[in-house]
Amino acid sequence: MTASPAAAEAATATTGPAPSPATPHRTAPAAPARTPRGGAALLSRTAVNAALLLVAAYTLMPLAWLVLAATKNRRDLFATGPYALGDFSLLANLGEVFTYDDGIFGRWLANSLLYTVVGSTLSALISVACGYAFHAYEFRHKEKLFGVVLAGVLVPATVLQLPLYLMASAAGAVNTYGAYLVPALVNPFGVYLARVFAEGYVPDEVLAAARVDGAGELRLFAHVSFPMLWPGFVTIFLFTFTAIWNNFYGALTMLNDERLYPVSLGLFMWNRSVYQQPELYPLVITGSLVAVVPLVLAFLGLQRFWRSGLTAGAVK
Repeated sequence: MTASPAAAEAATATTGPAPSPATPHRTAPAAPARTPRGGAALLSRTAVNAALLLVAAYTLMPLAWLVLAATKNRRDLFATGPYALGDFSLLANLGEVFTYDDGIFGRWLANSLLYTVVGSTLSALISVACGYAFHAYEFRHKEKLFGVVLAGVLVPATVLQLPLYLMASAAGAVNTYGAYLVPALVNPFGVYLARVFAEGYVPDEVLAAARVDGAGELRLFAHVSFPMLWPGFVTIFLFTFTAIWNNFYGALTMLNDERLYPVSLGLFMWNRSVYQQPELYPLVITGSLVAVVPLVLAFLGLQRFWRSGLTAGAVK
């Protein structure tokens, strides 16, 4: 007896269609690989921490020697080990540094502060303005001009010292404050950084909205864009501050009068005379320690802006 069509349809709906013999058999997905745990992870962390400890020790050992050596008198400086303590004479050494030769070291330190603070401020301001212009405006051959700026980054500063000296000599500016200060105002790397900061911190929509509200270009830069670029300004300022403070070769080329020396060149002149005047050796060491202090204070005082500036453009 054959079943009715309705009964056959009901049976098919209940049991579902029969599986096709040609359908391939699916395998279960493979389990994800396990991350290393236990001993392997501990070994990895130990290796990384050991490497970082070695790098930190390598970096801090010269500074530790400088601090300890500056606390010793001339006898203990040569009679004790490099990292051994001697009679504490730091205050006496400092007093001798700042009183030797009518206090010329204080003049050198003031010159360095003048060169670095004025030069770094103006250089960072010029760099930020140029980087902002490359970001905010469209003009002919903009990218080609920016390529020239990048090419300037590749030129070592020491290569430029002789042409700069010849230019300063032709202008009669050798052995003046300007001969050392003016070349420091040109900073191609700072312009490059400023453009990166401007692209990451100054949206085009904000500039367009300010122009619609009637802001002029100078006001747009000074009151709208520059506050956004403040972390970039501080970062470029710190880089330029360090470069000018340590610009020994530029000072050696441009300056002959010891009253215009920065502290780096002044310490070099003292160190060159230690064989004829051994009493200068503790002064060179103590003066070197004093010369490090402004750099440390600058980085500690501005590290909050510097850290935030390093991440400019990292997230779009």
